[in-house]
Amino acid sequence: MKTIEVVAAIIRKDNKIFATQRGYGEFKDWWEFPGGKMEAGETPEQALVREIHEELDTDISIDKFLYTVEWDYPKFHLTMHCYICSLLTESLHLNEHEAARWLTKEDIHSVNWLPADEILLPMIEEELKSI
Repeated sequence: MKTIEVVAAIIRKDNKIFATQRGYGEFKDWWEFPGGKMEAGETPEQALVREIHEELDTDISIDKFLYTVEWDYPKFHLTMHCYICSLLTESLHLNEHEAARWLTKEDIHSVNWLPADEILLPMIEEELKSI
């Protein structure tokens, strides 16, 4: 089975996290944390800064590593390195996603998460409690 290695940003602002809805591909309309594939020679952190700039036209600060998800989808194995991040600028522009929402711990389960992203929700709920 093919392995895809990606990075994901759990962008936190006060007591909310940023979620995006896929606008393309096999998982169109599912919700995820923004990010994408690592390129050859990149560290996960470099890939994440680049991907968020490409997808959202914004800059982030990587605050801490959260978790690496290993998940088998029907056609590939996903390795997803996830980081808690914060915005360095207030502007966000959706270049690849069809929708986005800021979610609190009370409404974090209100969207249809991709399975690999859903694994992170209990950890993120703990992070949001620390406010």
